[in-house]
Amino acid sequence: MTLTAVLLLAAALIGIGIYGTLSQQSFVMLMMGLELMLNGVMLAAVGFWAMSGAGAPEGQLLTIVVMAVMAIEMAMGFALVVAVYRGKQADVTESIADLKG
Repeated sequence: MTLTAVLLLAAALIGIGIYGTLSQQSFVMLMMGLELMLNGVMLAAVGFWAMSGAGAPEGQLLTIVVMAVMAIEMAMGFALVVAVYRGKQADVTESIADLKG
């Protein structure tokens, strides 16, 4: 697989993630869009490291760290969604407009 193909796939993931984040009002779909964007960035970084640095271990380590951060972000995000749903019975972003500071 060439670097161009990897970067095109990464750009497609980022584009789908941006669309999903900006067009959806459900918390779960919003978080899925954010995850797709992070996966696209991760794929681009791994592609660059694999094609330029002969698979340098630093790139692989950074990818593992990003995956761990993504897992933590998803856990915290779902905890926040559950807390908001329990408190306000709201599952879309528009129904919690009164939480603004």
